Amino acid sequence: MRVRRAGAADVRALSGLRARWTEERDGPTDDPSFLDRFDAWFARESAQRVVWLAETGEGSPVGMLNVMIFERMPRPGRATGSWGYVANVYVVPAHRGAGVGGRLMGALTSYADETGLVRLVLSPTARSVSLYARAGFSGDHDLMLRPQEGLSERGAGPRP
Repeated sequence: MRVRRAGAADVRALSGLRARWTEERDGPTDDPSFLDRFDAWFARESAQRVVWLAETGEGSPVGMLNVMIFERMPRPGRATGSWGYVANVYVVPAHRGAGVGGRLMGALTSYADETGLVRLVLSPTARSVSLYARAGFSGDHDLMLRPQEGLSERGAGPRP
């Protein structure tokens, strides 16, 4: 098992994991435009996101994670800092509980420490809370949320 930074050459592996996550959550989906939309998204977002890919020894993708980097507005007398929003953490079911998520989180937290991110924020699912707690995250009730209108009516909750 290895975890590494992903790049443009990994778009197919990442889009495949995203499709698996969606099908696991919502069932089979027929979306012929998905790959083109994912390619365009990755091209736009890759300048402000860092993405990691977990692979088996044979190179099969089994997990991913990305962090969106936000630069804080400068303040007089203070150095400008950055923070990250952790998103799209996913491990294929057959590899859950084997340390893949922990290795992805380790890559993320090492990156955050090395680059001086002042904060990492995420929106956990109930299933993922223990993974994030093991990586040093804790609950913070200072955040407020304005959900999309009607979101709760559709049964959607926090997304990984």
